[in-house]
Amino acid sequence: MTKKTKFKITFLGTGTSTGVPMLTSKHPVAQSNNPKDKRLRSSILISWDEFTYVIDCGPDFRQQMMREQVENINGILFTHEHADHIAGLDEIRPYCFKIGPVPIYTSERVLKVLQKRYDYIFAIENRYPSAPSVKPTIISHQDNFMLNGMEVIPIEVMHGKLPILGYRFGNVAYLTDMKSMEDIEKEKLKDLDVLIVTGLRKEPHSTHFNIEEALSFIEEIKPQRTYLTHISELLGLHDEVEKELPENVFLSYDGLVIES
Repeated sequence: MTKKTKFKITFLGTGTSTGVPMLTSKHPVAQSNNPKDKRLRSSILISWDEFTYVIDCGPDFRQQMMREQVENINGILFTHEHADHIAGLDEIRPYCFKIGPVPIYTSERVLKVLQKRYDYIFAIENRYPSAPSVKPTIISHQDNFMLNGMEVIPIEVMHGKLPILGYRFGNVAYLTDMKSMEDIEKEKLKDLDVLIVTGLRKEPHSTHFNIEEALSFIEEIKPQRTYLTHISELLGLHDEVEKELPENVFLSYDGLVIES
């Protein structure tokens, strides 16, 4: 019998692109003293055996990694090119000092955006001595790939009209910024222990699941447990919203650690 891999998932951030609270906001969530209502930009750390990977590194990356005391990473997987998912790339420098170029895994389209935005990271000549360095691998939803003996299944998710990537590791799947998905991609989500998926707010949104759409999707996919992420302050107070969710659906929060 094949030994099942045990995963540890740390929620580095669970907020939407503005973070929660949003600057200048007077919303009741913005006034909350509950730490679970303070959300940095969405990202997770996924670990198994002695390996640790980050999915997305947004503008709060340094703060998130310091908070969780992350000494080492083996690489970064990107979902898409929006600033709340890539704007922390410069902060990988300390990891570069330790391991050299940090492996990154990304679609060809996203890699082009990174090369334009961070041209100094990808420069070959006249590099600044302490600039970060990366080792890119281009991936697509059409081909699985291996990370340290673990098969990773990229999943195409529609973020409005923009195709982006989610990822499945074993029986854990991470789908952020999701609005829709083709049936053929849903086939990749069978028999999940843990699903992590967008649940932005109660009102409909043009490029993200609202809570009703997320719950409908969860009912269709039928994972054992689901954690909602990429959350806006407009969803409401953490403790109040979680009381309204089905018993196997949870509202994630920054610093939450789960195992599967």
